[in-house]
Amino acid sequence: MTAVRSLLSYLPAKVSPAAPVLPMSRAEMKQLGWDACDVILVTGDAYVDHPSFGMAVIGRVLERAGYRVGIISQPDWHSKDDFMQLGRPRLFFGVTAGNMDSMINRYTAERRLRHDDAYTAGGEGGKRPDRAVVAYAQRCREAYKGVPLVLGGIEASLRRIAHYDYWSDKVRRSVLPDAKADLLLYGNAERALLEVAERLDQGEPVSELTDIRGTAVMRSQLPGDWTLIDSTDVDQPGLVVPPQNPYQEQPDCETNQAREQQAQQIAAQPVEVEPQPLKLVDLKQSKFKPERDRSYIRLPAYEVVSKDPVMYAHASRVMHLETNPGNARALVQRHGNRDLWVNPPPVPLSTREIDAVFDLPYNRLPHPDYGDLRIPAYEMIRFSINIMRGCFGGCSFCSITEHEGRIIQNRSEASILGEIEAIRDKVPGFTGTISDLGGPTANMYRLACKDEKIEAACRRLSCVHPGICVNMKTDHRHLTQLYRKARKIPGVKRILIASGLRYDLAVEDPEYLRELVTHHVGGYLKIAPEHTEDGPLSLMMKPGMGTYYRFKKLFEKVSREAGKKQYLIPYFISAHPGTRDEDMVNLALWLKQNDFKLDQVQNFIPSPMCNATTMYHSNRNPLKKVRRNDKDPVVVPKGGRQRRTHKAILRYHDPDNWPLIRETLKRIGRSDLIGRHPDALVPPEGRKPVRSPSKGRPALTQGDYQARRKKPKRQQSLKRDGTQASAKSGQSTRAQGGIKKGTGNSANKGKASAKPGTIRRKRS
Repeated sequence: MTAVRSLLSYLPAKVSPAAPVLPMSRAEMKQLGWDACDVILVTGDAYVDHPSFGMAVIGRVLERAGYRVGIISQPDWHSKDDFMQLGRPRLFFGVTAGNMDSMINRYTAERRLRHDDAYTAGGEGGKRPDRAVVAYAQRCREAYKGVPLVLGGIEASLRRIAHYDYWSDKVRRSVLPDAKADLLLYGNAERALLEVAERLDQGEPVSELTDIRGTAVMRSQLPGDWTLIDSTDVDQPGLVVPPQNPYQEQPDCETNQAREQQAQQIAAQPVEVEPQPLKLVDLKQSKFKPERDRSYIRLPAYEVVSKDPVMYAHASRVMHLETNPGNARALVQRHGNRDLWVNPPPVPLSTREIDAVFDLPYNRLPHPDYGDLRIPAYEMIRFSINIMRGCFGGCSFCSITEHEGRIIQNRSEASILGEIEAIRDKVPGFTGTISDLGGPTANMYRLACKDEKIEAACRRLSCVHPGICVNMKTDHRHLTQLYRKARKIPGVKRILIASGLRYDLAVEDPEYLRELVTHHVGGYLKIAPEHTEDGPLSLMMKPGMGTYYRFKKLFEKVSREAGKKQYLIPYFISAHPGTRDEDMVNLALWLKQNDFKLDQVQNFIPSPMCNATTMYHSNRNPLKKVRRNDKDPVVVPKGGRQRRTHKAILRYHDPDNWPLIRETLKRIGRSDLIGRHPDALVPPEGRKPVRSPSKGRPALTQGDYQARRKKPKRQQSLKRDGTQASAKSGQSTRAQGGIKKGTGNSANKGKASAKPGTIRRKRS
């Protein structure tokens, strides 16, 4: 593996002045005095020169390293013409679908086509193809044969190994062989990309770039001086019907003693020795423990996981266990007659390095070619600031950890405060309000493991589930101090926190909570309990409702002391793997008891590489050892009708949903919730209902802050034809490099839980 260098070592002391905006045409190249580009970036997003847009970050980083970078934004993928508009790149094409996976961007949770696109000028839909990385890569190959092709961005990152694809309802190959690309970069790839550019610039063939962290390549031959470990030695999936042996061409040890001797011989050999045939080491039988940085794990082949859901779950679990850059090993997965080789994750950027990325000369505006057309995603973030990367929450429906990593990468105070001043001075329309000072999570800034050695050895999937790790520092003083300094900047009137808050961490630091509630909440604060029932929450890897109530109590107390009326807006998700109908009914009862009415509900979307997606596909729980004969398989709401049912239950106040809810309540033995008594969830059929308001009231928290609705004086008959229209999928986006957040439910069987958050029927 190539030694990890500082990002700063790739950046020369002197370079040409930065371009006002990276060129998107030959005319712009001519103005800069360029006859060609060194690197051309192809993206599915409109080009915005802002650090929240991936192509701008990568482009400016390469520019700072001395390369001439051009942008091809949202090209017409039906021919190669648009891919030739900047000419032939000297080094490589970089291809990304954009800030979101193209399938999530284009389709709803129910696989319906969206008609808008927040990352397109004018919000117009249809400007990017399905599976954009593959489509763009093919056209780049047609345009200029022989030019190295490098994939990056969240779509490539989360599809780097064989993965379940919700939209085709099958396991697909890694996007790397499908795109016929030379190299795939996953995660935040600044360091890896600069290494690739430097080595290509020095004349090294792209086929030899196989040793860079955070990259994946296709290989015909594997290194003989590395130790091969079978994935079943990392996590045993139990009794398995033997699939086709992917190691058939390799000599196998006949006895345990021979295995041990051969493994020891490999370890004792000097580096200069000629490569030996691959040796398969059985860790259970061998006392020898191979060096992690000279060993790789053989995952079940694509041909196996595409047909066997249990082996898919096993492969997914092993992959997630190998995401800590401190101890992760390379992964190998057979695809046909070649191997996909995935190097260990990138080492997180230091504060100096991430400052260097965010302090680059972005003009913070869309490209002038878009004129007056508004880009919705830009409008949402143009006055916001990202203060960190990464998330150690590990929520099973989210893929931020798999993309950005579990270790928080923090910007310095000086860099963050400098960006606030840049917004004040450069961004048109700034009125004094910073709309967000956050990141993937609002309050993980400068939180880390208390010991770097413990952190490097850790194999946990979450630092906060099932409880906050004893080694995790929860002192928010650095964030509190940052808030106070930011408020003092001249010209800044207000700083809001719009990123989702981890309330289980916030309650550990009352001083931070007081600072947040007193100065940085604009009347409402977003939090995400996601569910009320213990079963679904455990599969989501979210805290129980006891923590929510503790936070709510502190929030309301501090709000009163500050003399403010402020409310919590809780987010919930539906149809998550493991959720039963009873769980959704209990959640709806909780909503009704608290007088919450949800305007939009987001059904779970099985996005690539999430643990919850593995649950959805395999009915197995990859958060624990995967067993073929699992006595407690994950219950998965599948099929359009059941998913609509779960969504409808959360909008119990919508008359369109009442027939479906009544049917469900009767089926699960809860007909007592049909009626006109105060504890009923829906009224009986037979009279035409008075429709609810078009928008539900926001989810608030302070007791009886709003009156109960009066019952209609008269209700007329309602036809019951069994076909009810479902509400539109929610449009809110959260987390992970832009991926839409899903919903969750529990795998526990039996009657609905009576744990905190469960609402029992009142006796009338």
